[in-house]
Amino acid sequence: MICIDDKNLEVHHGFRDTRWIAAEKNVVHDSDRTFSDEWQYPANIIIYSGREESGMKKSSSIRKAAYPLWLVFPTAAIYTLFTVVPLIMSVFLSFTDWNINRLNEPTFNGITNYATVFGDPVFLRSIGNTLLYAVSTSFLKLLFGLILALALVKSTHINSVLRTLYYAPCVLSTTVIGVLFSSILAKYGLLNNFLSAIGLEVLTRDWLGSYGSAMTAIIILEGWMWAGFNMFILISGLQAIPKDYYEYADIAGVDKWHQFTQITLPLLMPSFTVNLTLNITGGLKVFDIIYVLTNGGPGFDTQVISTYTYRSFGIGLLGESCASSVILCVIVMVLTFIFNRYLTSKEVEA
Repeated sequence: MICIDDKNLEVHHGFRDTRWIAAEKNVVHDSDRTFSDEWQYPANIIIYSGREESGMKKSSSIRKAAYPLWLVFPTAAIYTLFTVVPLIMSVFLSFTDWNINRLNEPTFNGITNYATVFGDPVFLRSIGNTLLYAVSTSFLKLLFGLILALALVKSTHINSVLRTLYYAPCVLSTTVIGVLFSSILAKYGLLNNFLSAIGLEVLTRDWLGSYGSAMTAIIILEGWMWAGFNMFILISGLQAIPKDYYEYADIAGVDKWHQFTQITLPLLMPSFTVNLTLNITGGLKVFDIIYVLTNGGPGFDTQVISTYTYRSFGIGLLGESCASSVILCVIVMVLTFIFNRYLTSKEVEA
Protein backbone atom coordinates (compact mmCIF):
# COMPACT_ATOMS: atom_id res chain seq x y z
CA MET A 1 0.00 0.00 0.00
CA ILE A 2 1.30 3.50 -0.92
CA CYS A 3 -0.07 6.67 0.68
CA ILE A 4 0.45 10.18 -0.67
CA ASP A 5 0.40 13.13 1.71
CA ASP A 6 -0.76 16.04 -0.45
CA LYS A 7 0.00 18.55 2.33
CA ASN A 8 3.68 17.71 2.61
CA LEU A 9 3.90 16.37 -0.94
CA GLU A 10 5.26 13.07 0.28
CA VAL A 11 4.59 9.52 -0.74
CA HIS A 12 4.94 6.90 1.99
CA HIS A 13 5.54 3.33 0.95
CA GLY A 14 4.52 0.31 2.95
CA PHE A 15 8.22 -0.33 3.72
CA ARG A 16 9.63 1.88 6.42
CA ASP A 17 12.99 2.51 4.69
CA THR A 18 11.54 3.72 1.37
CA ARG A 19 10.35 7.26 0.65
CA TRP A 20 9.64 9.29 -2.47
CA ILE A 21 9.70 13.07 -2.47
CA ALA A 22 7.31 14.86 -4.79
CA ALA A 23 8.82 17.58 -6.89
CA GLU A 24 7.13 20.80 -7.85
CA LYS A 25 4.23 20.80 -10.31
CA ASN A 26 2.79 17.67 -8.64
CA VAL A 27 5.26 15.27 -10.23
CA VAL A 28 6.08 12.19 -8.18
CA HIS A 29 9.61 10.86 -8.55
CA ASP A 30 10.66 7.29 -8.07
CA SER A 31 14.22 6.05 -8.09
CA ASP A 32 13.48 4.41 -11.43
CA ARG A 33 10.32 6.15 -12.71
CA THR A 34 8.72 9.59 -12.90
CA PHE A 35 4.93 10.02 -12.80
CA SER A 36 3.34 13.24 -14.11
CA ASP A 37 -0.03 14.81 -13.26
CA GLU A 38 -1.70 12.79 -15.97
CA TRP A 39 -0.55 9.46 -14.52
CA GLN A 40 -3.45 7.47 -13.05
CA TYR A 41 -2.67 6.31 -9.56
CA PRO A 42 -3.27 2.61 -9.10
CA ALA A 43 -5.81 1.28 -6.63
CA ASN A 44 -3.23 0.56 -3.97
CA ILE A 45 -2.27 4.24 -3.61
CA ILE A 46 -4.24 6.36 -1.12
CA ILE A 47 -4.12 10.14 -1.24
CA TYR A 48 -4.76 11.87 2.07
CA SER A 49 -4.37 15.36 3.46
CA GLY A 50 -2.50 16.51 6.52
CA ARG A 51 -5.75 17.82 7.97
CA GLU A 52 -7.33 14.37 7.70
CA GLU A 53 -4.29 12.81 9.36
CA SER A 54 -4.50 15.33 12.22
CA GLY A 55 -8.20 14.60 12.64
CA MET A 56 -7.58 10.86 12.76
CA LYS A 57 -4.84 11.30 15.37
CA LYS A 58 -7.12 13.52 17.47
CA SER A 59 -9.96 11.01 17.27
CA SER A 60 -7.59 8.20 18.24
CA SER A 61 -6.28 10.17 21.23
CA ILE A 62 -9.85 10.85 22.40
CA ARG A 63 -10.68 7.16 22.21
CA LYS A 64 -7.55 6.29 24.17
CA ALA A 65 -8.40 8.87 26.84
CA ALA A 66 -11.98 7.59 27.13
CA TYR A 67 -10.97 3.92 27.40
CA PRO A 68 -10.08 4.03 31.14
CA LEU A 69 -13.38 5.80 31.83
CA TRP A 70 -15.31 2.88 30.38
CA LEU A 71 -13.43 0.56 32.74
CA VAL A 72 -14.20 2.75 35.77
CA PHE A 73 -17.84 3.39 34.85
CA PRO A 74 -19.38 0.07 36.12
CA THR A 75 -17.72 0.34 39.53
CA ALA A 76 -18.49 4.05 39.80
CA ALA A 77 -22.13 3.42 38.88
CA ILE A 78 -22.52 0.66 41.50
CA TYR A 79 -20.77 2.77 44.16
CA THR A 80 -22.97 5.76 43.37
CA LEU A 81 -26.15 3.70 43.39
CA PHE A 82 -25.52 1.81 46.62
CA THR A 83 -23.37 4.29 48.61
CA VAL A 84 -23.62 7.88 47.44
CA VAL A 85 -27.37 7.93 46.78
CA PRO A 86 -28.31 6.26 50.11
CA LEU A 87 -25.95 8.63 51.94
CA ILE A 88 -27.59 11.67 50.37
CA MET A 89 -31.04 10.29 51.14
CA SER A 90 -30.04 9.59 54.75
CA VAL A 91 -28.81 13.15 55.20
CA PHE A 92 -32.07 14.49 53.80
CA LEU A 93 -34.32 12.16 55.82
CA SER A 94 -32.41 12.87 59.02
CA PHE A 95 -34.02 16.34 58.98
CA THR A 96 -37.56 14.97 58.70
CA ASP A 97 -40.03 13.27 61.01
CA TRP A 98 -39.91 10.09 58.92
CA ASN A 99 -41.18 7.14 60.94
CA ILE A 100 -43.19 3.96 60.58
CA ASN A 101 -46.44 5.96 60.64
CA ARG A 102 -45.31 8.52 58.05
CA LEU A 103 -43.53 6.45 55.45
CA ASN A 104 -44.91 8.28 52.43
CA GLU A 105 -45.12 11.86 53.70
CA PRO A 106 -42.17 12.85 55.88
CA THR A 107 -42.08 16.53 56.79
CA PHE A 108 -39.10 18.74 57.61
CA ASN A 109 -38.46 19.10 61.33
CA GLY A 110 -35.02 20.70 61.42
CA ILE A 111 -32.48 19.28 63.86
CA THR A 112 -35.08 17.66 66.10
CA ASN A 113 -33.77 14.15 65.36
CA TYR A 114 -30.19 15.17 66.17
CA ALA A 115 -31.30 16.82 69.42
CA THR A 116 -33.23 13.71 70.37
CA VAL A 117 -30.33 11.39 69.56
CA PHE A 118 -27.75 13.44 71.46
CA GLY A 119 -30.14 13.69 74.38
CA ASP A 120 -30.38 9.91 74.64
CA PRO A 121 -27.92 8.50 77.25
CA VAL A 122 -27.88 5.19 75.38
CA PHE A 123 -26.58 6.91 72.24
CA LEU A 124 -23.92 8.78 74.20
CA ARG A 125 -22.82 5.49 75.72
CA SER A 126 -22.79 3.88 72.27
CA ILE A 127 -20.39 6.61 71.08
CA GLY A 128 -18.05 5.82 73.97
CA ASN A 129 -18.28 2.08 73.32
CA THR A 130 -17.59 2.64 69.61
CA LEU A 131 -14.49 4.72 70.27
CA LEU A 132 -13.27 2.23 72.90
CA TYR A 133 -13.82 -0.67 70.51
CA ALA A 134 -12.14 1.06 67.55
CA VAL A 135 -9.03 2.12 69.46
CA SER A 136 -8.63 -1.15 71.40
CA THR A 137 -9.12 -3.45 68.44
CA SER A 138 -6.83 -1.33 66.24
CA PHE A 139 -4.05 -1.61 68.84
CA LEU A 140 -4.53 -5.38 69.27
CA LYS A 141 -4.69 -6.09 65.54
CA LEU A 142 -1.51 -4.10 64.97
CA LEU A 143 0.29 -5.64 67.95
CA PHE A 144 -0.62 -9.24 67.06
CA GLY A 145 0.10 -8.56 63.39
CA LEU A 146 3.52 -7.08 64.16
CA ILE A 147 4.50 -10.04 66.35
CA LEU A 148 3.44 -12.49 63.66
CA ALA A 149 5.14 -10.49 60.92
CA LEU A 150 8.47 -10.40 62.77
CA ALA A 151 8.23 -14.14 63.47
CA LEU A 152 7.22 -15.16 59.93
CA VAL A 153 9.00 -12.61 57.75
CA LYS A 154 11.47 -15.16 56.38
CA SER A 155 10.21 -17.03 53.31
CA THR A 156 10.26 -20.70 54.29
CA HIS A 157 7.81 -23.54 53.69
CA ILE A 158 6.77 -23.74 57.32
CA ASN A 159 6.30 -19.95 57.49
CA SER A 160 4.12 -20.05 54.38
CA VAL A 161 1.88 -22.63 56.03
CA LEU A 162 1.69 -20.63 59.27
CA ARG A 163 0.90 -17.43 57.38
CA THR A 164 -2.02 -19.18 55.70
CA LEU A 165 -3.32 -20.49 59.02
CA TYR A 166 -3.13 -17.10 60.73
CA TYR A 167 -4.81 -15.42 57.75
CA ALA A 168 -7.66 -17.95 57.59
CA PRO A 169 -9.97 -16.17 60.10
CA CYS A 170 -10.03 -13.12 57.81
CA VAL A 171 -11.76 -15.04 55.04
CA LEU A 172 -14.31 -16.76 57.27
CA SER A 173 -17.77 -15.29 57.67
CA THR A 174 -18.12 -13.09 60.75
CA THR A 175 -21.47 -14.74 61.40
CA VAL A 176 -19.84 -18.17 61.43
CA ILE A 177 -17.14 -17.01 63.84
CA GLY A 178 -19.75 -15.29 66.02
CA VAL A 179 -21.90 -18.40 66.29
CA LEU A 180 -18.84 -20.54 67.01
CA PHE A 181 -17.56 -18.31 69.81
CA SER A 182 -21.04 -17.88 71.24
CA SER A 183 -20.83 -21.51 72.29
CA ILE A 184 -17.17 -21.32 73.29
CA LEU A 185 -17.69 -18.28 75.53
CA ALA A 186 -21.04 -19.37 76.98
CA LYS A 187 -21.46 -20.01 80.71
CA TYR A 188 -21.11 -23.77 80.19
CA GLY A 189 -19.01 -23.45 77.07
CA LEU A 190 -15.65 -24.85 76.07
CA LEU A 191 -13.57 -22.08 77.66
CA ASN A 192 -15.14 -22.44 81.12
CA ASN A 193 -14.91 -26.23 80.95
CA PHE A 194 -11.21 -25.92 80.13
CA LEU A 195 -10.61 -23.51 83.02
CA SER A 196 -12.42 -25.85 85.38
CA ALA A 197 -10.37 -28.80 84.16
CA ILE A 198 -7.09 -27.08 85.04
CA GLY A 199 -8.29 -25.90 88.44
CA LEU A 200 -9.14 -22.28 87.58
CA GLU A 201 -12.85 -22.35 88.38
CA VAL A 202 -12.49 -18.90 89.95
CA LEU A 203 -11.98 -17.44 86.48
CA THR A 204 -15.09 -19.01 84.98
CA ARG A 205 -17.99 -16.70 84.11
CA ASP A 206 -20.57 -15.99 81.47
CA TRP A 207 -18.14 -14.15 79.25
CA LEU A 208 -20.75 -12.66 76.94
CA GLY A 209 -23.43 -12.16 79.58
CA SER A 210 -21.45 -10.27 82.23
CA TYR A 211 -20.83 -6.55 82.39
CA GLY A 212 -17.24 -5.67 81.53
CA SER A 213 -16.22 -9.08 80.24
CA ALA A 214 -18.53 -8.97 77.21
CA MET A 215 -16.80 -6.03 75.53
CA THR A 216 -13.37 -7.34 76.51
CA ALA A 217 -14.12 -10.74 74.96
CA ILE A 218 -15.35 -9.20 71.71
CA ILE A 219 -12.32 -6.90 71.47
CA ILE A 220 -9.90 -9.82 71.92
CA LEU A 221 -11.85 -11.90 69.40
CA GLU A 222 -11.74 -9.10 66.84
CA GLY A 223 -8.00 -8.71 67.37
CA TRP A 224 -7.50 -12.42 66.75
CA MET A 225 -9.66 -12.41 63.64
CA TRP A 226 -7.78 -9.64 61.81
CA ALA A 227 -4.24 -10.14 63.08
CA GLY A 228 -3.40 -12.14 59.96
CA PHE A 229 -4.51 -9.33 57.67
CA ASN A 230 -2.28 -6.85 59.49
CA MET A 231 0.51 -9.41 59.45
CA PHE A 232 0.62 -9.62 55.65
CA ILE A 233 0.77 -5.84 55.21
CA LEU A 234 3.56 -5.59 57.79
CA ILE A 235 5.48 -8.46 56.18
CA SER A 236 5.38 -6.56 52.90
CA GLY A 237 6.77 -3.52 54.69
CA LEU A 238 9.51 -5.53 56.39
CA GLN A 239 10.60 -7.13 53.14
CA ALA A 240 10.84 -3.69 51.52
CA ILE A 241 13.43 -2.46 54.04
CA PRO A 242 16.96 -2.63 52.52
CA LYS A 243 19.14 -5.21 54.25
CA ASP A 244 22.13 -2.84 54.03
CA TYR A 245 20.81 -0.84 56.98
CA TYR A 246 20.96 -3.86 59.28
CA GLU A 247 24.41 -4.81 57.99
CA TYR A 248 25.75 -1.31 58.71
CA ALA A 249 24.15 -1.45 62.17
CA ASP A 250 25.79 -4.82 62.90
CA ILE A 251 29.18 -3.44 61.85
CA ALA A 252 28.64 -0.41 64.10
CA GLY A 253 27.79 -2.72 67.01
CA VAL A 254 24.15 -1.64 67.37
CA ASP A 255 22.11 -4.15 69.37
CA LYS A 256 18.92 -5.75 67.99
CA TRP A 257 16.54 -3.67 70.11
CA HIS A 258 17.94 -0.37 68.85
CA GLN A 259 17.92 -1.75 65.28
CA PHE A 260 14.23 -2.46 65.74
CA THR A 261 13.41 0.95 67.23
CA GLN A 262 15.70 3.04 65.03
CA ILE A 263 15.44 1.22 61.70
CA THR A 264 12.49 -1.17 61.55
CA LEU A 265 9.75 0.90 63.22
CA PRO A 266 10.42 4.19 61.36
CA LEU A 267 10.55 2.43 57.99
CA LEU A 268 7.36 0.51 58.79
CA MET A 269 5.34 3.69 59.22
CA PRO A 270 3.71 3.43 55.74
CA SER A 271 2.49 -0.05 56.67
CA PHE A 272 1.31 1.22 60.05
CA THR A 273 -0.60 4.00 58.28
CA VAL A 274 -2.43 1.55 56.04
CA ASN A 275 -3.23 -0.84 58.88
CA LEU A 276 -4.36 1.79 61.36
CA THR A 277 -6.52 3.58 58.79
CA LEU A 278 -8.29 0.34 57.90
CA ASN A 279 -8.50 -0.76 61.53
CA ILE A 280 -9.93 2.51 62.80
CA THR A 281 -12.46 2.69 59.97
CA GLY A 282 -13.56 -0.91 60.47
CA GLY A 283 -13.72 -0.52 64.26
CA LEU A 284 -15.93 2.55 64.09
CA LYS A 285 -18.34 0.84 61.69
CA VAL A 286 -18.51 -2.45 63.61
CA PHE A 287 -21.89 -4.15 63.62
CA ASP A 288 -21.93 -7.82 62.63
CA ILE A 289 -19.73 -9.40 65.31
CA ILE A 290 -21.46 -7.48 68.13
CA TYR A 291 -24.92 -8.18 66.75
CA VAL A 292 -24.23 -11.92 66.53
CA LEU A 293 -22.53 -12.26 69.92
CA THR A 294 -24.43 -9.90 72.23
CA ASN A 295 -26.79 -7.68 70.18
CA GLY A 296 -25.55 -4.76 72.28
CA GLY A 297 -26.01 -6.48 75.64
CA PRO A 298 -25.87 -7.24 78.43
CA GLY A 299 -27.98 -4.15 78.90
CA PHE A 300 -26.21 -1.56 76.78
CA ASP A 301 -22.70 -2.65 77.74
CA THR A 302 -21.68 -3.45 74.14
CA GLN A 303 -24.04 -1.07 72.35
CA VAL A 304 -22.26 0.74 69.51
CA ILE A 305 -23.51 3.35 67.07
CA SER A 306 -24.32 0.80 64.36
CA THR A 307 -26.41 -1.39 66.68
CA TYR A 308 -28.11 1.74 68.07
CA THR A 309 -29.00 2.76 64.51
CA TYR A 310 -30.32 -0.72 63.80
CA ARG A 311 -32.41 -0.70 66.99
CA SER A 312 -33.90 2.70 66.14
CA PHE A 313 -34.75 1.51 62.66
CA GLY A 314 -36.31 -1.65 64.03
CA ILE A 315 -38.73 0.23 66.30
CA GLY A 316 -39.80 2.57 63.50
CA LEU A 317 -37.81 5.71 64.41
CA LEU A 318 -36.49 6.06 60.88
CA GLY A 319 -35.56 9.73 61.06
CA GLU A 320 -33.53 9.22 64.24
CA SER A 321 -31.94 6.16 62.67
CA CYS A 322 -30.81 8.27 59.71
CA ALA A 323 -29.50 10.96 62.07
CA SER A 324 -27.38 8.49 64.03
CA SER A 325 -26.00 6.98 60.82
CA VAL A 326 -25.03 10.45 59.56
CA ILE A 327 -23.29 11.14 62.88
CA LEU A 328 -21.37 7.89 62.52
CA CYS A 329 -20.36 8.83 58.98
CA VAL A 330 -19.02 12.18 60.17
CA ILE A 331 -17.10 10.56 63.04
CA VAL A 332 -15.52 8.02 60.68
CA MET A 333 -14.46 10.66 58.16
CA VAL A 334 -13.05 13.06 60.76
CA LEU A 335 -11.10 10.48 62.77
CA THR A 336 -9.81 8.70 59.67
CA PHE A 337 -8.60 12.01 58.24
CA ILE A 338 -6.86 12.98 61.49
CA PHE A 339 -5.16 9.60 61.95
CA ASN A 340 -4.12 9.41 58.32
CA ARG A 341 -2.64 12.92 58.27
CA TYR A 342 -0.78 12.36 61.54
CA LEU A 343 0.66 8.99 60.56
CA THR A 344 1.58 10.17 57.07
CA SER A 345 3.59 13.04 58.59
CA LYS A 346 5.64 10.48 60.57
CA GLU A 347 6.61 8.41 57.54
CA VAL A 348 10.23 8.32 56.39
CA GLU A 349 11.68 7.12 53.10
CA ALA A 350 13.97 4.13 52.92
